Amino acid sequence: MTCIVQKYGGSSVADVDKLRKVARLIADIKGQNVDIAVVVSAMGKTTDELVLMARQISHKPPRREMDMLLSTGERITMSLLCMALHELSLEAVSLTGSQAGIITNDRHNDAQVIEVRPFRVQDEMAKGKVVIIGGFQGVSYKRDITTLGRGGSDTTAVALAAALDAERCEIYSDVDGVYSADPSMTAEARHLPEVSYPAMQEMSMAGAKVLHAHAVQFAKEKNIAIYARSTFKPGRETVIRKLSPGTIIGVQAVVSEKQVERIRLHGADVQVLFKQAVEYLESEQVPIKEVNVTEIIHAGQQSKASFVISVQNIFGWEQIKAVLKKKIGAGIGFDNDLAALSLIGEGLNRNNLPLLETLDLLARNGIPVCGITTTSFRISLLVPRNQIEKSVQLCHTRWIANSSIGRPDELT
Repeated sequence: MTCIVQKYGGSSVADVDKLRKVARLIADIKGQNVDIAVVVSAMGKTTDELVLMARQISHKPPRREMDMLLSTGERITMSLLCMALHELSLEAVSLTGSQAGIITNDRHNDAQVIEVRPFRVQDEMAKGKVVIIGGFQGVSYKRDITTLGRGGSDTTAVALAAALDAERCEIYSDVDGVYSADPSMTAEARHLPEVSYPAMQEMSMAGAKVLHAHAVQFAKEKNIAIYARSTFKPGRETVIRKLSPGTIIGVQAVVSEKQVERIRLHGADVQVLFKQAVEYLESEQVPIKEVNVTEIIHAGQQSKASFVISVQNIFGWEQIKAVLKKKIGAGIGFDNDLAALSLIGEGLNRNNLPLLETLDLLARNGIPVCGITTTSFRISLLVPRNQIEKSVQLCHTRWIANSSIGRPDELT
């Protein structure tokens, strides 16, 4: 029997009426003699509300307790959705991440899935039941509840699809797929029918909120096609999968991340200071990965180092900064008025022309560039935070709106 995995985001299950509609969509699929596992997020803004409550209690809540708190949101959704399916005379059972066999490391708030043991899911599906799984959560080898970071329900769905050898993984939200830029920021944003695994992963890591980067990594490793769709407005979709070499060449998307900060270190023993800073950040489970800009310059007393991190989902960041200042003293500084602008595309760095033209474009419009990093699929530039929207619009017009890249007839 065909097996598919679906995931419904928070906007799709935001209230009871939407839960009933999702239940009917699931019932229609099940009626086609399909085994189906459904991963759900917390309803609407539930996770944000839980975070707000925690911050009213503590400026730096313990990470383990945050995981215990935040994992409750998905449990509410999965149980209510099961009730809605039972009202449609459809057998269904809800499972937490741990009951579904989602095994993670012990890194709280940003855990990595290390194994999926879907035996309970398979047993329930063999009985003809729809299985509803709470996304975003798992259990560590220490038997602690863990969460997978914002957007982690995507990872749950794709990891489960791989373990179940599912035909496909469908990700449902309030948008009909992936766009060349954030439509709320760029009116000319173009719908992308297909995106490769590497390009989608770079988009996710650079700030795009459509899919979690870890989910794309799972899909790439297991060669599982992801279909990103709108829940209640069927029609267009974006398929994330392995594309033929050379299918799309050039800038495919312009992505931004507003909440980044650069940490600057200086002094004669800058390498020691760098090590101290990174060790402390690691102890607080703060990754240096979202925007990878790192330098160490040795010049005696004037030696310096810097790196950039994303602070969007770091609990207690101001307290972490305060400890860093105390540990390192006058040798540390923070730039908190920056944002990251990223150009994403296949073969983007075959030559330096895209970078040179982008630098020229921003300079002509009075936008300074404070840092640069590149990968095979990405060019990232640090710009002033108050000019990030203008930067995105300029780059989107130059590289996408005025080009054929990303048009449906080019994606063949």
